Amino acid sequence: MERKWWHEKVAYQIYPKSFYDTNGDGIGDLRGIIEKLPYLKELGIDIIWISPCYCSPLADQGYDISDYYNIDPRFGTMEDMDELIAEGKKYDIGIVMDLVVNHCSDEHEWFKKACEDPDGKYGKYFYIEDMKDGKVPCNWRSYFGGSVWEPLPGHPDKCYLHLFHKKQPDLNWENPEVREDIYTMINWWLEKGLAGFRIDAIINIKKALPWKDYPVDRPDGMSKAQNMLADAVGIGDFLGEMRDRCFKVYDAFSVGEVFNEKPEELPDFIGSDGYFSSMYDFGANIWGDSDKGWYDRTPISPDNYRDCSFAGQAKSEGVGFFSNIIENHDEPRGVSRYLPESDVNDTSKKALATMLFMLKGLPFIYQGQEIGMENVKFRSIDEVDDISTLDEYQVALNAGLSQEEALKVISLYSRDNARTPFQWTAGKNAGFTEGTPWLQLNPNYTEINLESQRNDPDSVYQYYRRLIALRKDPQYKETVVYGATTPLWTDRKNLMAFTRSSEGQTLLVAANFQSEPQTIVLDAPCKKVVLGNYPDVQANGTEVTLKGYQTVVLEL
Repeated sequence: MERKWWHEKVAYQIYPKSFYDTNGDGIGDLRGIIEKLPYLKELGIDIIWISPCYCSPLADQGYDISDYYNIDPRFGTMEDMDELIAEGKKYDIGIVMDLVVNHCSDEHEWFKKACEDPDGKYGKYFYIEDMKDGKVPCNWRSYFGGSVWEPLPGHPDKCYLHLFHKKQPDLNWENPEVREDIYTMINWWLEKGLAGFRIDAIINIKKALPWKDYPVDRPDGMSKAQNMLADAVGIGDFLGEMRDRCFKVYDAFSVGEVFNEKPEELPDFIGSDGYFSSMYDFGANIWGDSDKGWYDRTPISPDNYRDCSFAGQAKSEGVGFFSNIIENHDEPRGVSRYLPESDVNDTSKKALATMLFMLKGLPFIYQGQEIGMENVKFRSIDEVDDISTLDEYQVALNAGLSQEEALKVISLYSRDNARTPFQWTAGKNAGFTEGTPWLQLNPNYTEINLESQRNDPDSVYQYYRRLIALRKDPQYKETVVYGATTPLWTDRKNLMAFTRSSEGQTLLVAANFQSEPQTIVLDAPCKKVVLGNYPDVQANGTEVTLKGYQTVVLEL
């Protein structure tokens, strides 16, 4: 595998609306990110991915873009963005923006012109179809519920396609003029000095045409959009073109949000000449999903998490680099998802963090993860902002759950869990804003916050710093970044263990995901304890006893 500049890096996702507010309007902003660059450098971050801050009506929190060439005034100005890119370079931190090009906003100039003249140039930028006898072209369900077809404003006999929110019309990638406009925009940003892009929902750009119905999978008479994606062929033509015209020209970092790829396509996506530098391993995130909805999801256990992680390692070995996550802006908090609720504490949080960082691949931290932020408990559906959560609440009610039961379900999986403001201090509004926060704070900010952890050597924050430092340590970097992963004791309950090995060095990584101790027997004596979440390691020759939620990195 050809070595790339980004392989040794550590990435950090910022959800700008909830990171840090400098002007008191209750919404985080670009100046807030600029102010916190020294903090991110202290943590050890090399790449920052910023969720969308382009102009947007925020129907889907910025993933509905009305102007790709401008910053939304809520977040600041283009001058602020230019300054952020320049300041980032001073700290050796690359800025990565979100690239949302499966769809735009219905308030984008292109869509407005399409509504004025559906048969003209911009009508062909979207999927606009005639409704025959009031019937839509197919029975696909949008990701946020309801039909993917919506009447075209001003034209009751026509409809347009939106796989996501009705204010997010899908762009027609089959049209070469659309692609040209997108590539021009991407290169405009890369010319500004961006390090690259995180590419949103990109698998959706290729539709299975012509339109057809798929088997109904819910009482609403519709079929999930993923059924269509399984039939879609030829996405590589678009992605290869985008790579050659944009990312390759600038040696830019690109990471794809890719679900539903076909197994044989993985080398095409992240191989030596892949469409992207990397893509996220969502194996654990989608484990237990149900076509019926969140209410029918199977909760994930530590063993399920282990098996998903090892499956991702096996898939990517010798192919390319996955980007590893336990959470992001679309997921609940990882510590509340992968750890039993009764066992969520600093020790278990460190164990989970160790697994994330010691697997092969590029580690992504989501803001607040490094201080162990947890899910928030909703007391009422009125506290929810996220459109996906509101839809799933209704799905649960329709399935016969009580309001209380439905609220419990969405509290487990809501995207708002990750979107509550960053907990900087135990003071007013967690130090996030002088104003009124746009979304409720997690009440536990008085206990879980950066200020209380920054100077505590035993804190979750300081443990994350040690994990990042280990990845960059010249003594271990070769093994941690490039070493092979070999799973161990996969039949043992609540134990996740593996070796990372390179020429002349082997590291054993193990975590006991239960309160009761477990003993493991090593093949070779321990040469050195490299890292752990307890002050000591109980060893007797080649026998090591791991206490409750103890994790170790041992050099053998």
